[in-house]
Amino acid sequence: MSLSLQSHPLVSQNARVNGMLVGGDETSHLPTADKKLSRGQVDRLIEGAYRQLFFHTFKADRNLTLESQLRSGQITVKEFVKGLVLSNRFLDGVYGCNGNKQVARHLVERVLGRQIHGEAEAIAWSIVIGEQGVEAMVDQLLASEDYTSNFGEDTVPFQRQRVLPGRRLGEKPLNITLPRYDDYHRQVLASFPPSQTGGFRTSGSLPPETVQKIWYGLILVGGFELVRVLASIVAAMLATGSN
Repeated sequence: MSLSLQSHPLVSQNARVNGMLVGGDETSHLPTADKKLSRGQVDRLIEGAYRQLFFHTFKADRNLTLESQLRSGQITVKEFVKGLVLSNRFLDGVYGCNGNKQVARHLVERVLGRQIHGEAEAIAWSIVIGEQGVEAMVDQLLASEDYTSNFGEDTVPFQRQRVLPGRRLGEKPLNITLPRYDDYHRQVLASFPPSQTGGFRTSGSLPPETVQKIWYGLILVGGFELVRVLASIVAAMLATGSN
């Protein structure tokens, strides 16, 4: 039997987090799909979802099937969000590059639009991921009161903010505070210095001398063989011409 989400203390009495912009509290600049939208407004809504969940998206990364279903009214914005965070683009780019605790942080902060409540909440959600999988966590986030009361069925999640007295700017936006790779994966990548010809080497030195000699020998033998073949072709052409 799977365990329920562990209880964890809140890091603030206000569940909302410091935002980057000063202005109205709990504000989104995107349209909501609770009423009929123009094509341009739907485009803005879709682009906003990609920015919130992926931060940046290339044309090849877009999910045209989900976009089409949203445009035609077959799915809600909430279902569109779920499809994106369970897509191969998100799973490969986030789940495949981080441990469960960091994945939990990514999901909470991108889907709920608030910072995670410290290490305790990260551990609680990481247990859900380890025991039930990423999809179970996504389902629980989307079904939570936190998501329902702030975004509902028709609003794209956004980084929620609050204005603090005597402070013009809040915390940094999520695309800066949430790197794609965690510390472990960044250290692994940093341990592979780039080679002069592109790609990465496991060390900065050249291949062993024996390997270099074998390589040069193969090049030499290949060169002689190429000359022999060309000479045979030329001789055959000359013989045919003389006949």
